[in-house]
Amino acid sequence: MTPSAPLPPPPRRTRRTVLTCLAVLGLAGALYAVRGPLMMSAPRCMAGRWHGCFDTFNGVVLMTLVAVPLSLLVAGAMALRRRAAGRAPAWRMSLAEVGMVHGTVPFLWLTLMPGAAPGIAPARVSLVPLRDLVTMGTLGIVGNLLVFASLGFFAPVRFAALASVPRILALGAGCSILVESAQYVFRLDRVSSVDDVLVNATGAAAAALASRHWWRTAAEAPTDRPRPGIGGLTRASAVSPASGTSAPGPAA
Repeated sequence: MTPSAPLPPPPRRTRRTVLTCLAVLGLAGALYAVRGPLMMSAPRCMAGRWHGCFDTFNGVVLMTLVAVPLSLLVAGAMALRRRAAGRAPAWRMSLAEVGMVHGTVPFLWLTLMPGAAPGIAPARVSLVPLRDLVTMGTLGIVGNLLVFASLGFFAPVRFAALASVPRILALGAGCSILVESAQYVFRLDRVSSVDDVLVNATGAAAAALASRHWWRTAAEAPTDRPRPGIGGLTRASAVSPASGTSAPGPAA
C-alpha cells in the first residue's frame, strides 16, 4: 500500500495568508515611502508642539501610526469583555468599532484643518458637479476616497442595519455634507464642493464592497442579544430539550 498524499491546505486559510502577506507588504511600502516626511515631523510631535505636528499632514499621519498599538489594545480589551459576557462574534465587533474611529478621525482632522487665512477669506462653495475633479489631482482624489473608507468598511460589519451598499453610500454622503457644511460655517478657508461629497461617498461605498464577505457573514451570525420567543422567553427556553415540545408560557 502506498502512503496517502497530504491534503492541501484549506482555501480560506490560504486566502487569509495571502491577504496578510499583502497587507504587511503594503504597510511596509507605505512606511518606506513616507519615512522622510514622518521623521522630519517626529521631533516636534514627540515634544508636544502644536505647530509643525498637529497642524500638518505629516504630523497627523505620524500620530495615527503611533496610535495603532493603542487601538489594538483597546480592541483586545473590548473583545475579551464581550467574550466573558458570552457575546459573539467578539473580535469582529470590537475590531469594527475601533477601526471606524481610528481610520476616520485622522481624515476628519485633516479635512477640517484650517487653510492659510481662516476667518478672513470668504467662504467658498462649488455646487457644479464634476467641475473640481480636474483641480483635485490624483492625490486629492485618492485622499477624498479614503476620508470615509474606514467607516464604509467597518460600519456594515458592526451594524446590521447598515449592511447594504446603498445605505453606506447614503451614510458617506450625509457625513460628507456635514463636513463640508462645517468648513463653510467656520470659514476654514476651504472650498465646500459637491465633488468632495461625491468622491467621499464613492470611497465609502467601495470600501463596503471590499468588506462585503465579512458583513454578510456577520448578518448570519447570532447577535449580542437573545431573540425573544414565546411568552417573552428565549427560543432556547421555549423549547423543552427533552421532548422537543414547546414549554407553556405565562398565562395571559
